[in-house]
Amino acid sequence: MKNNTGTEVHYSLLGVAHDDEIQTLPDNYNGLGYKNLIYMVVELLDTHMQWLDIQENRPPLHLVFIEEPEAHLHVQLQQVFIRRIIKLLEIEGGDANYYQSQIVVTTHSPHILYERGFQPIRYFRREIIDGLQTSEVLNLSKFYDDEPENCNFLERYLKLTHCDLFFADAAVLVEGNVERLLIPQMIEKEARELTKAYLSVLEVGGAFAHKFKSLIEFLGITVLVITDIDSVLAEAIEIENTEGNKKIRKKGATCMAHVDGAVTSNSMLKSWLPKKNTIIELLTATIDERTQEQSDESNACIHVVYQTKVPVIWDDEKKILCGRTLEEAFAFENLQWCQCSEQKEIKLQIPRYYELSIDELSECLHKRIKASSFKKTDFALELLMRDPGEWKSPSYIVNGLKWLQEKLIPPREEVTSNVEHESAE
Repeated sequence: MKNNTGTEVHYSLLGVAHDDEIQTLPDNYNGLGYKNLIYMVVELLDTHMQWLDIQENRPPLHLVFIEEPEAHLHVQLQQVFIRRIIKLLEIEGGDANYYQSQIVVTTHSPHILYERGFQPIRYFRREIIDGLQTSEVLNLSKFYDDEPENCNFLERYLKLTHCDLFFADAAVLVEGNVERLLIPQMIEKEARELTKAYLSVLEVGGAFAHKFKSLIEFLGITVLVITDIDSVLAEAIEIENTEGNKKIRKKGATCMAHVDGAVTSNSMLKSWLPKKNTIIELLTATIDERTQEQSDESNACIHVVYQTKVPVIWDDEKKILCGRTLEEAFAFENLQWCQCSEQKEIKLQIPRYYELSIDELSECLHKRIKASSFKKTDFALELLMRDPGEWKSPSYIVNGLKWLQEKLIPPREEVTSNVEHESAE
């Protein structure tokens, strides 16, 4: 296996000839890492058999360390390797009750975690104590014991989306597919320093974001939550349409954020951060109320952002409005741009918009976006096709990204001044 000048395999390319000689493709062009896989398997089996061949005083513990096998294997083979490795080293017969090879794999591969599940994970959390770099080893099996209701949901969800949460510098939990598609572009626009960090962007929705609270606090990572204010009616109301007919809007029906007495339907905002129920309370919540700093109980640092009041300009009118969702917030902060004929495909242009007041236009946009015919993913994809310099990112997302950037990337001036100070000393 170690002799590069030994046996070589060449694959003939039928129908491809040069000077009447059939062309061949040498085996070393195989790019998935099959030879590396075979080599590792042979080495493991050899080590395993040497241990089994010890007849007297066999060591009861046979521990094999494998360092980052993904460095030698493409994704497909990473999954095959970790899936089959335990099976390969199984012992048959009566000895299986007393002897077993044990494997410790160090990895940065989410694909390996995908195959093995999360219970075998030992997570190394880096900490700085008195200026010294240390690591605390967290046992995910303990988390399973402490959170039996959430652990199965979290494992299934992360396996369906991203297992890279365990390797990220920070996580960004977003409301839906639109945010997941647009956040990378907004980072490029508004917080370019974040491109130096590795972020795991997870689409969790407002109804399920709070289920990640226990895992985030257990791992002790920095998290930005970008969610919607999701305003709904606190009580049923009677409204009159343009024809003079009256109808009842039920309690819990969607409404614009400025409606008197409106509340949020977002479970995350009610039960996690900032633990407020009414829209008025949410709009007046301070940064401290929307942030969970590190503490003795957890190293996790969590900050939540959602739509806020912004000045909206339409012709000669100016008004302070708050969107209910990302799409509404985007429309309000890009009102003139959205109504241009060039942006018709974004589907935010309102018929005869030039005849409407700012109140009428904002209400039409609210109705358009909440309608089932409005395709939010199409909106995001159409926006990605535009020059990002043409449109403005919603203010609440910009503020959240700036907060995360300050947490992960210290300002250069501060780093420089600290270095100069230490040198002077």
